[in-house]
Amino acid sequence: MYQLYYLKDACSLATHVVLLELGQEISIINKQESEDFNSLNPTGTVPVLVHDAKVMTEGAAIMLHILNTHKSPLFPEEKHARLQAVQDIMFANATMHPAYSKLFFIAQHIRDPKAKLMAFTAAANSINQLWAVVEQQLADKPFLGGDAPSAADIMLSVYSRWSGSFPIDILFGERTRSMLSAVQAMPSFQTAIKAQAA
Repeated sequence: MYQLYYLKDACSLATHVVLLELGQEISIINKQESEDFNSLNPTGTVPVLVHDAKVMTEGAAIMLHILNTHKSPLFPEEKHARLQAVQDIMFANATMHPAYSKLFFIAQHIRDPKAKLMAFTAAANSINQLWAVVEQQLADKPFLGGDAPSAADIMLSVYSRWSGSFPIDILFGERTRSMLSAVQAMPSFQTAIKAQAA
């Protein structure tokens, strides 16, 4: 069984959804209710995954590990398709996620209202450019993974939910909205949200 340390609605939700899609047994632990979390991950970030006494950190590394460990349509075996899947995961984790992280930083650390609004606007513009890239990638397919959702689609769907927490306008293209709606309607996605809210 996997132990997943999470924060509600954080990026750890994507790991939770993917583990469910892979048919794995999971025990979830809220980071805020763990007395020894920093001993597991000194950076204090989620997700943290524990399996067979091994502690795994860093979202993209965890995602690639579980996808390599358990065969699934989420991670194709064909060489070129797998390379694209890895690239999509890294885009989600290393490009889109940090763009959204700026919003949380602005909200927590900028006090002057005018400066805060300017910073939010600049961050939103950067995020909108990235969603435009996603829209372009979906030009000939319903999901980044092709005809079915991939791990990257799940990751991006989690991040998209953060948009409403800030006074910004995030623009999703029609194809992107369709992809996000389909992923968020998946039983595994809904199960993970309910489990983390419990």
